[in-house]
Amino acid sequence: MILVTGATGHIGNTLIRQLLERGESVRGLVLPGEDTTSLRDLDVDIVEGNVLDHLSLAQAFQDVHLVYHLAGVISIMSGKNEKMWQVNVEGTKNVIEAATNAGVNRMVHTSTIHALRRPPDGVTMDESLPFDPHNPYGEYDRSKAAASLEVLKAVERGLDAVIVCPTGVIGPYDYFRSEMGSMILEYLKARIHYIFDGSYDFVDVRDVAQGMILACEKGRTGESYLLSGEDVSLIRLQEMVHEEAEIETLGKVRIPNVFVKWFAGTAELFYKVTKLQPRYTRYSIETITGNSKVSSAKARTELGYKPRLLKTTIADTILWWKENNDKLTATLIPE
Repeated sequence: MILVTGATGHIGNTLIRQLLERGESVRGLVLPGEDTTSLRDLDVDIVEGNVLDHLSLAQAFQDVHLVYHLAGVISIMSGKNEKMWQVNVEGTKNVIEAATNAGVNRMVHTSTIHALRRPPDGVTMDESLPFDPHNPYGEYDRSKAAASLEVLKAVERGLDAVIVCPTGVIGPYDYFRSEMGSMILEYLKARIHYIFDGSYDFVDVRDVAQGMILACEKGRTGESYLLSGEDVSLIRLQEMVHEEAEIETLGKVRIPNVFVKWFAGTAELFYKVTKLQPRYTRYSIETITGNSKVSSAKARTELGYKPRLLKTTIADTILWWKENNDKLTATLIPE
């Protein structure tokens, strides 16, 4: 039995689909009462539990020989976030303990490219960079770095584990609208679009899932693998979305980055008051305007990782949203 924590998430449900296609028996850990729409009609053993609950983890790990740990809390807001730290760090420690007690053969831990120390602009990011739990950019980055270091400590104690670090994940099966997915959905609106200079490395969620399976099969114990895709500017990404969707917008207005960064600080207060999903925060703007040069050479060489073209991902994503309007709320895809 293979256990996937964070089973309903974008990467989680995509990974489960690929494991099932391989004929694997899969168990998905979900929170009590969690929306499991993304797992609908899949032959997966759904169990309720919480990475902060030792008893539920012990039950979920019964008869499990492999675990993919994806459960986590994501936030692009500034400031302390105790829940995120508890789930991402303490939850990972609990999963490590449960995996050790269950005697699993291997654990694949999902981190992030931003858990690594940020190099200067122009320097390509790779696995030689250490995990940095003290970086000044965001609490999410620090929590994922700290969690990754806990995994490496467990490896020293004898746990067979590998770590994967995806970049900006986009693609089909985005049932709950990820941060990156929401941005692409915005580009599909036929209106005036406000843009600014920035770029990011985007990777297909299906390639990330495949990379995780390859890491499980071929990865070296205690090693990390960066799962990147294609580095593209926001302007070009927007153009690609418009080209693939064959839509005409009402034009573009270019906003100076200095204004965007100022606005991001003010916007955070707005998000806190309105409870709306944050999008343009100091963290997200810093990420988009920062270093986006990432190498997946190690994963390609050691694992056989082969990410697809971003153009293909965008086309497939738009098609998936159009075909699944009935599974989403307040869809932004025109009929």
